[in-house]
Amino acid sequence: MKLNGIITAAGLSTRMGVGNFKPLMPLHGKTIIESSVDSMLNVGIRQVIVVIGHRGNEIEQVLSKREQVVCIYNREYATTDMLASVKKGVSILGDCDAFYLLPGDMPLIQTETYYVLKKKMEETDAMLVFPLINGYKKHPPLINSRMKESILSFEGRDGLRKLWSQYEDQTAYVELIDAGCLTDIDTMSDYNMLINKVKRWDGR
Repeated sequence: MKLNGIITAAGLSTRMGVGNFKPLMPLHGKTIIESSVDSMLNVGIRQVIVVIGHRGNEIEQVLSKREQVVCIYNREYATTDMLASVKKGVSILGDCDAFYLLPGDMPLIQTETYYVLKKKMEETDAMLVFPLINGYKKHPPLINSRMKESILSFEGRDGLRKLWSQYEDQTAYVELIDAGCLTDIDTMSDYNMLINKVKRWDGR
């Protein structure tokens, strides 16, 4: 199965406070966006598309040495939602059977999670495979490439959640234990908890 990835990182990070832009904040010797990208590259993803907007040139710069990474701008990032960024990524998606979708502020997804989602799609030929954590649907889903046109043409309200609901009977789920699926960063409090979590994992 040929797999690509899309990571959305176009937002303003307004909830982080003045001067704090979460994709470029440090984490374990890298930036958060580098860690999110590398979590995909570590499982042999052929291409990772990063959708950028605010301070996009800086994100491009920190990712410039990763040959499998392609950046595309969502120029309307200040007035659009995640669906608009996903459409940008899908519009240039290279040849693949399926692709992972990950918000750029989820840098701790375990390698095993990506493999398990892939295995489930291979077994079921589902259109969508979601991780479940304690029964709750989480990122990153693995999306069958047969959904590309549906994503690009979707104009409904409620964004991706509404689109996913239209494919519920073609969706598979995998119950996982992965704290990374629960770790996103919206505020400085979230960021500080993330740093402390990484330190604990490192035994520091």
